[in-house]
Formats: sequence, C-alpha cells, structure tokens
Amino acid sequence: MKITGISATWLHVPIPPERQHASDYGLSSSFDTALVRVDTDAGITGWGEVRGALPAQCNCAGVCAVIENEFAPLLLGEDPRDISRLWEVMYNTDRAHFALARGHAFPNLGRRGVNVQALSGIDIALWDIKAKSLGVPVWQLLGGKRQAKMLCYASGGWAPADRIAEQLKAFLATGGYRAVKMRVGSGDGTLAHSVERVKRAREALGPDIDIMCDVHGTWTVSEAKRFCRQIADCNIGWLEEPVSPDDKVGMAEVRAYTDIAIAAGEGEFTRFDFRDLIVGRCVDIVQPDPMLMGGITETMRVDALASAFQVRTAPHLWGSAVGFAAGLHCAAAAVGGFILEYSAGGGNPLINELALERFPTVEGYLEIPDRPGLGVTVDESVVARYRKEWRHLSPANGG
Repeated sequence: MKITGISATWLHVPIPPERQHASDYGLSSSFDTALVRVDTDAGITGWGEVRGALPAQCNCAGVCAVIENEFAPLLLGEDPRDISRLWEVMYNTDRAHFALARGHAFPNLGRRGVNVQALSGIDIALWDIKAKSLGVPVWQLLGGKRQAKMLCYASGGWAPADRIAEQLKAFLATGGYRAVKMRVGSGDGTLAHSVERVKRAREALGPDIDIMCDVHGTWTVSEAKRFCRQIADCNIGWLEEPVSPDDKVGMAEVRAYTDIAIAAGEGEFTRFDFRDLIVGRCVDIVQPDPMLMGGITETMRVDALASAFQVRTAPHLWGSAVGFAAGLHCAAAAVGGFILEYSAGGGNPLINELALERFPTVEGYLEIPDRPGLGVTVDESVVARYRKEWRHLSPANGG
C-alpha cells in the first residue's frame, strides 16, 4: 500500500451570537480546525485533525501549509502502515536517516509548535488507514480496550457566578453526566469571583457531581495557592493548568502545596515536554492532546511514561468528531486512561455534525465503538459547507 495524496482543509464554523462565550481567550465567534486527509492506492482514506493555536477560534493557514508543502512531499509513495518510521521522518526530516539508524532523535529546529501540530494530524490519519486495512478499531492496534465503556465529563462552564449553576446543570442534562469542568482564572476578573463561581457550582450541584476547574494557566503561583485554600471544602476533582505551562517549577510548587489533583498538558508537545512535567512532579494527571502534541503515536508513549510514575491520563479533546475519536481510542487503550472530555459548550457543532456516526453518552458513560479505524465517516457535505480557503492567505489577513 502506498500514500498517493495528503491534503489539509481549514474548517471555519461561525458561532451564532447566542451561543458565543467570552473567556480569557476573548469572545469565541467561530470554531476553527484543520482536517487532514490521507489517500492511498488501496482506496483507503484516513482522516486526522489538527488543533490550532487557540482552543476554538484560530488561523489554520500555517498548519495546513506545513502539512501540504513540507510533510506531504516526504510521505508520498510511502507505506502508510509504517507509522513509527513515518513519525520519525516528519519529526527529524532531513536527519531522519540518523534517527532511524541510531535509535534516538535528531529533530529539526521546528520540533515544537506548528510542525508537531501538522505531524499530529497526519499521524492520526495513518492509524485510521492501518486499522481500516485490517478491519479493526484503532484501539485494538494499541493493545485493546481496557473497559467496555468510559466515564465522560461535560466540558464548558464560562458563565458568571449568578448563572454558572444553571449553565452546568444544562450541560450535565445533555448526556446524564456525573462530572463537569468549568473555567476559572483571569477571565473572571478577580480571584474572588472565581472562588464564588466554584462555591455556587458546588452548592447547586451537590456532593455527588465531580467538578473540575480549568485555569488555562492564567494565575501566578500565589494566586493558585490562595484559590486552592479558599475552595478546599468544595472537593473539586482536579485543578487544570493553575499556572503557565512555561512555569513547570511553579506548577510543582502548587502541587506540593495542595491535595487537589493537578492536571496539565494540553499545550505540551511530544513525550519530551511531558517527561519534564512528570519527572518534575508537576502533575497527577497528564492531558496530551493527540491533535497537537504528536498524534496517537506520541499520546500512547506519554501514557506509558506517565504510568511508570503512577500518573493518570485524561486526553484533552476539544475538536471535531475526528479528533474526539482519536482521543477516545487512546484513552480506551491507555494504562492510565480513566475519563473522557466531551465538549458540551463552546458552540462546536463539529463534534456531532462532521461524522455520520455519533458518540452518545448514557448516564455519563460512552461505549467504546467497534467500528474499523477511528470509527468515523466524514460527511463531505459538511466539509464543503465550512471549508475556508487558506492557500492565498497570510497569518495577518487570514483570521
């Protein structure tokens, strides 16, 4: 089997005003992602996805260009089933022959950021192809599923203190969820407002619903400590990115200060970044994003590393059905996998519209599907509806 084509499509989905939300990233007026397509001479097509620089509204022109102009020429004519070797080709590029022969990385200078994002989308598509060629789900190639169904949490929660309870209850009701994640941090204006929002959420939801809090890395170490102290009686499930991902020493300090589990990793790249998080004792839970940090291949490597330190894995999943499926397969096979993120808010229709299949939750659990590959059939009419031309756009005028 040979790769005959690799293409990238920027999907730009306007969000109606009534569904827009404001956060520390600003007002989300659109949902943007890059869809990757890999074709083969066997008639099998693989799909992948790349998450942009921001969690929703972002410019995808750069990553699409890397996929088509830098990586596609390297992979055309290659066997898509040689996933590990092709990962090294993309990560090391001109020095891949050294890496393959000598067994250690010789990465190019773009070993983080857009290059690894682009690599991620292609890697996901390669796993989709290989599993389809064998007629099995991706999770089976990763070692098999560890459980028949997985707990999910509804991810959203931007409303102010007087409406946060109502918003979270609405999210929970959509799939019978038993856990929910809300955003806190600098977007709240003050630390006191964040504390008030969490306390109101706990009071309204009662003791049996798990509440996680995501700071988006916007607090200082001292602010994060004060927050942990002031919501200590709220029994939150985890505190996500309490400080900047660039401040791993500070994150370790926050973790040492509190008994609240610390989660992080949605903005990290490759196993090398996660090594520093884990060895530095910064986290209790790693959150690799397969659409950003190196694809399915690297997500599973991170899980193996984390499991050696008794650190659990909860993939970051904020994309379309394609990216969600990639994370689902990883979490199902992961040693430390225990929960799935389901984007209940944020105006993202692609979690349900892009694929013909759905991922329904029943009483907060999602049954692991047995469909071949990623288990998604991309609706090309949806791709056509939301396609945004990127080939003649620069970052300055492409938003």
